[in-house]
Amino acid sequence: MQLIPAQRLASADKILFIAHLAIGDFTYLQNFFKAFAEANPQLKVHIWIDEVRRTPDQAKWGYLKNYALYDWAENCPFFAKVYRRTYSPQLLAESIAEARGENYPLVVSLATLRPHQYARLARQVGPNAWVVGMRRKPRWYVPSDFSAYRGLNASFAPFAPFPGYHITDEYADWFRQLSGLNVEGERRLPFVNIPAQWQDYALSQVREWGADGAATPGGRPGLVFINPFAKTRKRCWPVARVADLVVALQARPEWAQTRFIINATPQEIEQAKAEIADRLPPNTFWFSAQQNFFQLPAVLQRCGLIISVETAVMHLANAVHVPVLALMRRKNPEWAPIDREHSTVIMAARRGDWVDAISVEQVLEALQ
Repeated sequence: MQLIPAQRLASADKILFIAHLAIGDFTYLQNFFKAFAEANPQLKVHIWIDEVRRTPDQAKWGYLKNYALYDWAENCPFFAKVYRRTYSPQLLAESIAEARGENYPLVVSLATLRPHQYARLARQVGPNAWVVGMRRKPRWYVPSDFSAYRGLNASFAPFAPFPGYHITDEYADWFRQLSGLNVEGERRLPFVNIPAQWQDYALSQVREWGADGAATPGGRPGLVFINPFAKTRKRCWPVARVADLVVALQARPEWAQTRFIINATPQEIEQAKAEIADRLPPNTFWFSAQQNFFQLPAVLQRCGLIISVETAVMHLANAVHVPVLALMRRKNPEWAPIDREHSTVIMAARRGDWVDAISVEQVLEALQ
C-alpha cells in the first residue's frame, strides 16, 4: 500500500518535498523527482532544500546563501518552487511562515539525518497536510522524538540493502513506497541541462587554456580535469599528489601535449594554490566555479577525462558523459558512479583507509 493514498494524490494540487541535499545526492535523486512530476501532472512540485549548516554567524552566510545546488534546482522545469533561504535561524522562521501560507495538502520529508527534527518541520510547514517522513527508533530519553513522529500520517519502511546495491536502489524504494512509482534502468542515469550561457563560458575558458578538447596525437585526452577535494578530509586526495601525477604523465610522450585542470571550491582554492605554488607543472591550470553551479558541468563537458575523489564531480562526470576515474574509500561502495561502462573505480585497499591511501602509482597504472 502506497504511503500517499491514491485518492489524496489525485486530488492534490501541489506537494512539498523537504530534504537536506548535497550535489551528489541531487545528481541521482533528481531523476525520481522528475519521474514523480511526470506521473502526477496535476501536481506542482515544490522542494525545500534545508541547510544543515544553518548558523547565526553572519560571517558564514555569504557562502551558504550561494550554495551551488540552488542554481541547479531552480533550473529544473519539474520544480515549480525552490525554498533556498534556510541558512540562518531568522530565514528559517520566514521560510516556515511562507510555506504555511501555501496550505500544502501533501508534505514529504526525505531527510535521513535527524529524521525526528524533519518530521517536526514537515508538520510545522503543513499543519493540515498529509505528512510522510523518515523515521528511526525514538530515543526513550527524548520525549520530543515521540511527539515529532506522532505528527506523521505515514512513514517509510527502512531500506533493506543487498549485495552490490547502488544508492539509486534506495531512492527507487522511497518513491515506490510513496506513490507506487517505478524508475528503472536508464531512467536512473544522471543528467544535467547546461544553459547556453555557461556552455559559451566553458568554450571560451577552454580556449584560454589553449585546449580544444580534442585528443592528443598520442591518443590521450587533450584536457584532463582533476578534482582532489571533498567536504571531508577522509575523501580528499593531497594536492601535492596531483602535482606528482601530472609531472609523471607529462614525462610520457603520449601525454606531453595534454593540458590539466585542478579543481577546488572557492573556499579551498587559495590554500591549494599556495601548497604547490613552487611546483605547479606546465600546462596545468586552476579552476573554481565562482559564479554559478553550471560553470562546473560546462567545463567538465569539454574534457576528455575526469579524475575525481568521491564527491559531486565524480557523479557529474556520468551526467556529462565524460569517462571518469574515481578514487574511493571502501566504506560506501553504493556511491560508485552508476555508468559502469564509462567509469573506472580505484578503491583504497582496506575498509578503514582514507582516499589518500591511494598512490600516484595506482592512478598511473589505471591510466595505462
